[in-house]
Order: sequence, then C-alpha cells, then structure tokens
Amino acid sequence: MGLPSLRRAKALLALAAAALLPVSACGTDAGSNVNSGDKLSGTIKVDGSSTVAPLSTVAAQLFEQRNPGVKATVGTSGTGGGFEKFCNGETDISDASRPIKDEEKAACERNGVAFEEFQVANDGLSVVVSKDNDFAECLTVEQLKKIWEPGSKVTNWKQVDPKFPDLKLDLFGAGTDSGTFDYFTQAINGEEGASRTDYSPSEDDNVTVQGVSGSKEGMGYLGLSYYEENKDNLRLLKIDGGDGCVEPTQATVQDGTYKPLSRPLFIYPKAASLEKKEVKAFVEFYVVSHVDIARKALFVPLNNLQEAELKKDFENLKLQLKS
Repeated sequence: MGLPSLRRAKALLALAAAALLPVSACGTDAGSNVNSGDKLSGTIKVDGSSTVAPLSTVAAQLFEQRNPGVKATVGTSGTGGGFEKFCNGETDISDASRPIKDEEKAACERNGVAFEEFQVANDGLSVVVSKDNDFAECLTVEQLKKIWEPGSKVTNWKQVDPKFPDLKLDLFGAGTDSGTFDYFTQAINGEEGASRTDYSPSEDDNVTVQGVSGSKEGMGYLGLSYYEENKDNLRLLKIDGGDGCVEPTQATVQDGTYKPLSRPLFIYPKAASLEKKEVKAFVEFYVVSHVDIARKALFVPLNNLQEAELKKDFENLKLQLKS
C-alpha cells in the first residue's frame, strides 16, 4: 500500500481518537462507549512480543465484550518474529517491546506494508531470583554485564560478589527473537544482541518464570508485568545504574530513575488493516483506553509527557487532513 493510503487510514483513526483522548487521561473506563454504535464482525490478528501480549490480550478481551462479533487472536512469536510475520502481510497488528528496526522497515517497504506506531505503555525489565535466594538484594549494571557479556565465564554466585555463597549460577532469559533480549543486551552489554549463549533462552517469559522459580541458584530477566503476575514464586532484585539501588515500580519506571532497564512498549497497526472497520475500531479503543488497559494488565501507563506526545501526533494528523 502506498503513502496516500497510509495517510488516509491514519486520518480516519485520528479523527475519532483525537476527540476521545482527553478522556483517557482522566482514566476512562476501558469499557466506555467507544464505537458503541457499530455492529462489528470479523477477525483481528495480533502477534509479536510476549511482553506486550498480556497488554494486547486485555485490550482484546475488553473490546470483544463490547463487540461479540469480533474475534481478536494474540500470538507470541517475539518482537522480531512478529515483525517478520507483519512485514509478510500475515498479521494486522504487531506487538513490540522495542521500536521497529531499519531492516524490518525495509522488509515491510519491499512488501508494500505501511504501518503506524503507537507507544501504549511502559515496562521495566526485572531481574529476578528464586524465593529461596536469601542473599542477593541488589546488583550493579557492572555485575550484570560481568554475568551476561559474550564469553562470560561467570558460573557461580561467588564470582558475582565474594559475599555471595559458593553456589552454581543457573541463567534464564529471553530468546534472540525477543525484544526483551534486544533491549537487555543493549542496556547492559552496550550492544544489541551481544550476550553469552550458555543460558536457557525462550521467547516466552513464562518459561523464564518457571526456570527461575524452580532453581535456588537461578537468575533471569523478564518484563516487570511477568514478575507482578508471579511474585509469589519470584523475588525482585534492585538495580544500581550508578545512583544507588533502585527497585522497578510504576513510579521509578515512569520517572526514569530505574535505569537502564525502563522501556516503552508499542503496537504497530498495518495501514491496510486500518481500512477494515473492526481493526480501526480496535486500535481506536486501544489508544483511547490505554491507561485502563495498562493498569488491568499490570503495566505502567504512559507518563504525562508521553501522553502529550501521543495527543500531539494525533493533532498533527488532523492538520494534515485539513492541508
């Protein structure tokens, strides 16, 4: 699809959503009367980041309650795997825990797939250990780099800190198709994709949860929402990014003091799909109700600056329509 079609699809979305966005800033009920006059039917295919999947699942469930004729499916191929499907034209919306890469943009362009980008929430990557771990409380970025950098020989907790016990270190984390992997390696090792390979990887954060919770010696990294859902079986570590130990919370993720492991979360709707009423209505609902959706899914809502940027983007689209 060419650029004029993309602008037309974006403009249609902007007209409805821009008028409703101020309500979302006040915490509108996610089941409010967005598109309530439409009798919609059809299917919506969402795939991508396993971190963003719980967010999109909540959005889909709330939307389907209001629109029982619509079925939205949410897959978890990882951010990279999701963009591969998306740029091949297989899905309507791609979930992503990082911005789309240049090579992914190029793949979409080759296949005529135009798209829009929306930041819909925030997340903090959490470093977790088993409930049985009673010695680790805080790790520095330098210690994390020592553990996770390519070629690392750290296999014992005592190698991380001499005060820690002489216990084997079992590592669990994101697979290479995961946006969590991309973000963590960039933030901790200074280069996206740079990581030791002798750990248990998975694009599904639930696998990391199971691995860490089942091993006293275990450590892993995953999205903050997965920790929140599994806090009875995991223990959260504070991270020292240079200004002291900070725990990931809604406040520290929003204000940026939890560094360097705070990140934005995105959805990428396809322009051609936005021409379908059910997809356009779903994306409108997602954007307008982002605060409530984020809270229900245990994510961190956009801060004031981020929401202002979202509104600005919609206003700019409206101006494009008039010009």
